[in-house]
Amino acid sequence: MASLTGACVSPAGPVEAVRFVSPDRAAELGRGAIRVTAGEGMDPNSLEYRSYAAAVERELERVGYQVLPVGAAPGRDTQTADIRVERAVLSPVGGERNPVSVGVGGGTGGFGSGVGVGVGINLGGRPKDRIATELFANIRSGDGTVLWEGRAMVEAKAGTPMAETQLNSAKLAQGLFTGFPGESGATIRVP
Repeated sequence: MASLTGACVSPAGPVEAVRFVSPDRAAELGRGAIRVTAGEGMDPNSLEYRSYAAAVERELERVGYQVLPVGAAPGRDTQTADIRVERAVLSPVGGERNPVSVGVGGGTGGFGSGVGVGVGINLGGRPKDRIATELFANIRSGDGTVLWEGRAMVEAKAGTPMAETQLNSAKLAQGLFTGFPGESGATIRVP
């Protein structure tokens, strides 16, 4: 019974993350000043972007960076973390299910012959859509060279807390920066 209850509490699968590290400049990562900026297509003034930016800033501080506040003038050696978020609705495979199904079965000849009718009612209704959220980030040196880039993704049922920005922003940022800078090209799963 406890395992069934636990399954209800966890509305999302694990975060999957993959990172790529510049082999000749990896030593520059995780130290010094860094500023977080909105990547292509992101509105830096939107509340959604600010939620993800704040989560990334917390993780960057955790791995050793000094995060510059918005509007602070960067120094020559200040690194930049560009972040971008994409969300998509994934509909269930096969479209809608019929909530009522009827089956007829039977057998002939011999003892116990007969016909039976079974009615199945799907009380679960239509399966819920899933929300896929991806967080992309890259870290550039002061001279513009890409030192590190990564992507983290999580799926959650629509309407669950994990499908909402406030919860999944922290979870995605944590997954993206777990074991920073990470093994280049390896995919990790963070529960």
